[in-house]
Amino acid sequence: MAMNIAILEGDGIGPEICAAACKVLEAANDKYTLGLELIFADVGLKSLKRHGSTLTDQTFEIVQSSDGIVLGPVSHLDYPPIQEGGLNPSGVLRKRLDLFANIRPAKTRTELQAPLGKPFDLIIYRENTEGFYSDRNLYEGIGDLMVTGDVAISIRRVTRQASLRIAEAAFQAAVARGKKVTAVHKQNVLKVSDGLFLDCCREVAARFPEVIYDEILVDAACAHLVRTPEDFDVIVTTNMFGDIISDLTSELSGSLGLAPSINAGTQHAMAQAQHGSAPNIAGLGIANPSSLIGSVAMLLKWMGTQHGSSALIHASQSIDAALEQALMTAETRTSDLGGILTTEQFALTVAKNLA
Repeated sequence: MAMNIAILEGDGIGPEICAAACKVLEAANDKYTLGLELIFADVGLKSLKRHGSTLTDQTFEIVQSSDGIVLGPVSHLDYPPIQEGGLNPSGVLRKRLDLFANIRPAKTRTELQAPLGKPFDLIIYRENTEGFYSDRNLYEGIGDLMVTGDVAISIRRVTRQASLRIAEAAFQAAVARGKKVTAVHKQNVLKVSDGLFLDCCREVAARFPEVIYDEILVDAACAHLVRTPEDFDVIVTTNMFGDIISDLTSELSGSLGLAPSINAGTQHAMAQAQHGSAPNIAGLGIANPSSLIGSVAMLLKWMGTQHGSSALIHASQSIDAALEQALMTAETRTSDLGGILTTEQFALTVAKNLA
């Protein structure tokens, strides 16, 4: 079955790491006869210059009709106000496409030195459509308000529907992993909103008696993640807490440059590197594309599961294995990991490693 993947290159190093990920995708497409077609569309500063908006209706239509999406990093802090076309493509796409689960694995690799010097393998399920993120918690407008010249208020939205479905996704993942879910919260302060979130987690936990369930305050979670990350398996949490602790766990596992991520809903999914656009190294050919390549592997697994395609799932597993192989020695790594390869050379190495 022919399927389309929309490629949105983004800003900074986005075009370079997207090109690298596409080389791996194209190699997998040829090797495993996946029937994928890559469709490129403008977002970010290039789109703003050409069309007056960082995310046009035309690009959104391409994305909406695609079977999968790859989004490069965006420099949204450099965008003009929304009224002048400065939409954040990442936030807008997550909201419009209802990509409710931001899934971020973090694991150590024996061939790479991690800060803690101890192995762990965990995954974070972060609610992606509400919370303290002002661009996605109101029907119209944003939830970040200037009441007077001296008073600013941010609104946090937590709903039963969103809490139940992210908890459900986390428990389903745990069944296939270490059978443990930890809900991270701040219910001692955010009594109502995190109280609702925990009620939903407990309701879902009751349907999965084979999964160990526990709860931990977000500040304590950060301390425990530094001290004993191996105690965690699946973490489920709200939007902002998930954003923060996923960066922490990714750094503890080795580097944000290695951290894959997928934004998934019931109808769409978007691969997205965890790191930013790094404009200071854009155009130098030294950016590490591992995070986006790993994210593409996650996207293919999601697509394979959605469409019942064993070929896509096999391709996902092969890309993961090829990426791991390329990271094993300094000779086949990028310079940020003590290697010698350029962005393009690393991508070609991963593509060559496909088995």
